[in-house]
Amino acid sequence: MQTPKILLVLAALSLNACDAAPEIPQSKTLGAFLGRVEQVRVNKNWRDTRLAFGLRLSAAAEERATHSVVYDAAYEQIAYPQGDVAPDRGVCSDEVIRAYRLVGIDLQRLVHEDMARAFHVYPKRWGLKAPDRNIDHRRVPNLATFFTRHGTSLKPSTNGDDYKPGDVVAWALADGRPHIGLVTERRSSDGTRPLVMHNIGAGPQIEDMLFGLTITGHYRYDG
Repeated sequence: MQTPKILLVLAALSLNACDAAPEIPQSKTLGAFLGRVEQVRVNKNWRDTRLAFGLRLSAAAEERATHSVVYDAAYEQIAYPQGDVAPDRGVCSDEVIRAYRLVGIDLQRLVHEDMARAFHVYPKRWGLKAPDRNIDHRRVPNLATFFTRHGTSLKPSTNGDDYKPGDVVAWALADGRPHIGLVTERRSSDGTRPLVMHNIGAGPQIEDMLFGLTITGHYRYDG
C-alpha cells in the first residue's frame, strides 16, 4: 500500500481535510466489463444508464483524476444550484461532488434541501443556526449524514471485496480530521483491494489507500 505518500502529504496539510493506477487482471468476462467502462470514459457519457450506476460513477471518478487541482479549503460564496468553487481549487469533498455531477446528481442542492427539512439531525460542530448552501455539501460529516439518511450505509470492513465501484468511503486522518473519496473499479497490484479516487492534498489521485486510514463510513448512493 502507498501509505508513505499519504503520510508525507498529511504532514504538509494545514487546512481542514476533508500515480497511474494499475489495471485489473484481465479475464474474458472482465475484459468485456472494462470495455464498457472504457467506452464511458472515452465518450464522456457518464449518464448512459445501460451501464450500472456504480460503474458510471467510477468512470466519472477516473475523469476527475485527470484534473490539476490545488488543495484549498477557503470558504466561498458560490452559485446555487450547481455551484462550485474555481475548477482548479477544492478539497476532498469537492471531488466527490464533481464526480456525482458528471452522472447527473447535484449534491449541493440535495444536501441543502435535506438540511432545510431536517437541520437538527446534521452535525453542529460549525456553530451554524441554519443551512448554508455555499459550504454545507463540502463538509464530510454532512455528506456522511446525507448518505446515511438517503443511501445505504454499510459496515466498514477490512475485506476489499466489500467495496464496490462507485461506493463512497469516509476516513479519519491521524489527527481526527475527516476525509472522503470514491471507490473505482481498478484494483491493487495484488488484486485484493480497489483503488480510490481522493484528494488528500495533491489534487485528485487514484491510489491504493483504502485501508491506509481509519474508515469511518462506507456508503452507496445512486440518487
